[in-house]
Amino acid sequence: MELIFNHALQNVSLSGIRRFAALVRNTPGACSLTIGEPDQNTPEAVKNAAKAALDANLTHYPPNNGFPELLEAISKFEERVHGLRYTPDEIILTIGATEGLFIALSSILNPGNEVIIPTPAFGLYEVITRLCRGVPVTLPTERDRFQINPEHLQALITPRTKALVLNSPNNPTGCVYTCETLDAIYDILRSKPIFVLCDNVYQTLIYTNSYRNFAEYAEMRDRIIVIQSFSKPYAMTGWRVGCCLADAPVKQRMQVFHQYAVVSAPAFVQPACMTALETDPAPVVRLYRKRRDFVFRRLQNMGLEVQKPDGAFYMFLPIPDCGLDSRTFCEKMLAEGLVGLIPGIYFGTEGYMRLSYCCSDEELSEGLDRMERFLKTL
Repeated sequence: MELIFNHALQNVSLSGIRRFAALVRNTPGACSLTIGEPDQNTPEAVKNAAKAALDANLTHYPPNNGFPELLEAISKFEERVHGLRYTPDEIILTIGATEGLFIALSSILNPGNEVIIPTPAFGLYEVITRLCRGVPVTLPTERDRFQINPEHLQALITPRTKALVLNSPNNPTGCVYTCETLDAIYDILRSKPIFVLCDNVYQTLIYTNSYRNFAEYAEMRDRIIVIQSFSKPYAMTGWRVGCCLADAPVKQRMQVFHQYAVVSAPAFVQPACMTALETDPAPVVRLYRKRRDFVFRRLQNMGLEVQKPDGAFYMFLPIPDCGLDSRTFCEKMLAEGLVGLIPGIYFGTEGYMRLSYCCSDEELSEGLDRMERFLKTL
């Protein structure tokens, strides 16, 4: 008897990033510069807030979209820190940014709808689009210093285009879209029925004073969906908490998927999230800026032409011209140099590899030493 599965799964496989990171982890003596996992622990005040919530028996069903006091705190935080005005009734607390992306795309896509994804990009966008029966359309940016070329964007728009994904600061490049890039995108989309998903999970980790986000274009508020996360700035990756912010009619549609998919985020973590919003991320930002500068200098000294990122905690490096694709090169560097980086092909861009510098200074320095020694053998 033949069992028939969901056809949307046919062209979807498990994460290549996770598979390669596991390969590095299981290689004896290897130094890992792979996963975007902060080396700090969750702040004590945040953990204590969760412990207090458990002691207070905050273990029952919370409201589907989150406790009102947390939604109010998120609303005030986004307006104060990022200049975005969303009422508590326009916010959904999600199981990480991943669920936020799922409910956003599930709510707006119909079979055959196209989603434009600037590459290199986190693979989740393409996978979710396919699972929603949509069609991912890639927009390569590596020849434009990872900025979006407006002519290239315009050329990809068709009557089937339903959404554009913007991730700034970007994973895997650390690139921040310039004001000129954002203005050009706005000019193209302002009169079109196209949604913009602003994946802002690295928005707190920026190293430039000229940062802007597309969600600031209030004239397109009815078509903008903002995705946020507590994971990166507060070292809360394992807590799995994020949020979506959207115009009320859009949020009302998304909350249907949210309610039936997960019911709600856990009750006792929500007071901890309120505490996190009161935590100053400046020390973490200073730490990552210091590491970015250190890595950038080291890579330049190795003779690599790398673009200095303005955010997040990644470097996207060109692979030396040695006739190897990114996966083969990274496998070779792991086997012979005992240092692991993620192949660029897993972000939709060949000829590159991603280095994550959110590890300890000692591990980072050792990993770069090994990488330099390996490059000299080519």
